Amino acid sequence: MADHVCISKTLSRWLRHRPQSAGLKLDAQGWAEVDAVLAALAAAQLPGDFATLLDVVDQNDKQRFEFSSDLAQIRARQGHSVRVELGLAPTPPPAVLYHGTIEAFLEAIMAQGLKRMRRHHVHLSPDIETARRVGQRRGHAVILEIDAAAMQADGHVFCVTANKVWLTDSVPPRFLKRL
Repeated sequence: MADHVCISKTLSRWLRHRPQSAGLKLDAQGWAEVDAVLAALAAAQLPGDFATLLDVVDQNDKQRFEFSSDLAQIRARQGHSVRVELGLAPTPPPAVLYHGTIEAFLEAIMAQGLKRMRRHHVHLSPDIETARRVGQRRGHAVILEIDAAAMQADGHVFCVTANKVWLTDSVPPRFLKRL
């Protein structure tokens, strides 16, 4: 299982941020050829067989990756800092969404809102527990509630990934509330 964690982190780095570091080429939608990914894993001295890759994708707790329907390609579902167009349709959000962060970032967030930083979108969670897990990666989680219904009424656009991560360009401070 330790290999799975290492492979997952490696795939995140390659498929979201630095495909060139593994000699991978992503197409416009972020897809990489599975054979090239397997070769890169083997070159990195990680298990480079399809069965292991399938297990990593299937068992990833956040379902970060997906295969094409023919299993010939793989991509990260969101979180890219490299330019990709995931082809997600605008989707009306639930009335409320959540974001997990830590106290150190809270003052800036409450003053400036949530910004996508180096990524394509701000990531929001559909429930408090998911937001808490996200926030806890860096310390004690602080949960923010986002008035998504008011944002949508104000013209903000949302989309949702297959693994239920809600994406938007930014969240202005007036739509944020600390829980």
